[in-house]
Amino acid sequence: MTTMTAESRTAGRAAHHAGFWIIAVAFLFAMAFSTVPTPLYPIYEQRDGFPGYVVTIVFAAYAVGVMVALYLAGHVSDWLGRRRIVLAAVGVEALAAVMFLFWNDLSGLLVARFVSGVGIGMLTATATAYLAELRAVSHPDEDGATAGTVATVINTGGLALGPLLGGLIAQFLPAPVFTPFAIFLGLLAVTIVFALFVPETVDVRASRRPYAPQKVSIPDDARATFGAAAIGAAAAFSVFGFFTALTASIVIGLLHIQSHLVAGVVVFAVMGASAVSQFVFARVERTQKLRLGVGLMVVGLGLVAIVGLAPSLALFLVAGVIAGAGVGLVFTSSIGVAAASARPDNRGEVLAAMFLAAYAGLTIPVIAVGVALAFFPIPGVLVGFALAVLAIVIATAVPMLRRR
Repeated sequence: MTTMTAESRTAGRAAHHAGFWIIAVAFLFAMAFSTVPTPLYPIYEQRDGFPGYVVTIVFAAYAVGVMVALYLAGHVSDWLGRRRIVLAAVGVEALAAVMFLFWNDLSGLLVARFVSGVGIGMLTATATAYLAELRAVSHPDEDGATAGTVATVINTGGLALGPLLGGLIAQFLPAPVFTPFAIFLGLLAVTIVFALFVPETVDVRASRRPYAPQKVSIPDDARATFGAAAIGAAAAFSVFGFFTALTASIVIGLLHIQSHLVAGVVVFAVMGASAVSQFVFARVERTQKLRLGVGLMVVGLGLVAIVGLAPSLALFLVAGVIAGAGVGLVFTSSIGVAAASARPDNRGEVLAAMFLAAYAGLTIPVIAVGVALAFFPIPGVLVGFALAVLAIVIATAVPMLRRR
């Protein structure tokens, strides 16, 4: 009996260990898929004949989908089960891929981006929790740092990988607005099959409860600090939105480089720099991290403004890397400030409010830039955006630095 118990325990750990990496790969593929269209937007512009500012609306549809899903479904895996929601979320991403393949007009592009956002909103918190729980079973002696690091790297790294793969496929393979989505549809389908066999980590029968949307709250005794952190996170995410939505248009329209790969590489570098900075400075004290992040964003956005006046691919790439590294540090610092301002019993609700604020920053400023592009040339919009975000980041950093 003892031997069988030990054997079953070993088999259970092995199943959870394999399940950890299956969910990690599914998470990576889904995050990468969500940014694959980034270098392809100029192709859609040329094919469908819509003006450049429409791209920002298409991008905003994705962010709105993420916010809707975060509020309505980001927490339901706590009682419906992690595996079920991961399967549903990856299935939603696969549905978006089908829409990209066969709904070939602007309305299809908008709906597909919204659906993709819904899948990511369902997946992000669920997959992060699932990885932590699977790792806790397979490696009970660890402190959880490995699962947290893997989830963080996949989250930002997957977003970075998507534009690079999209650019490579569009540059070197035929049918650039078909092939990337066909490939990812296959990858997503394969991960769904493997995910069916991952052990569940939630006792679904014991966790049953009536449905309610995600609770969102703001700490009563630290509203000013929370507000500064939320606006700082939104400003940081607006930089991601800017580069993700408009890099391809800038590369082609301002820098006059007809290359989807170059556009993908720039966005990959911005997102990758954010992931690397969060990893490298993970153990740095929050105040120092925030100061460093603000400094990097000041330099990076200042260079973005210069690119608007003196176009240069090399300078644009350097500006993106420096700004991206700063965004990673400012965002993680903002999350830390918000978490520290919350009580233990409502920390999840406060963090939910933070992520909704961040994704609002991913949406509203990018739409504003799109509207501005309808009336002003790219160089002026580039300079105006950089200076506006700089002012917001500096203004919100002051109250956050006061709270230790």
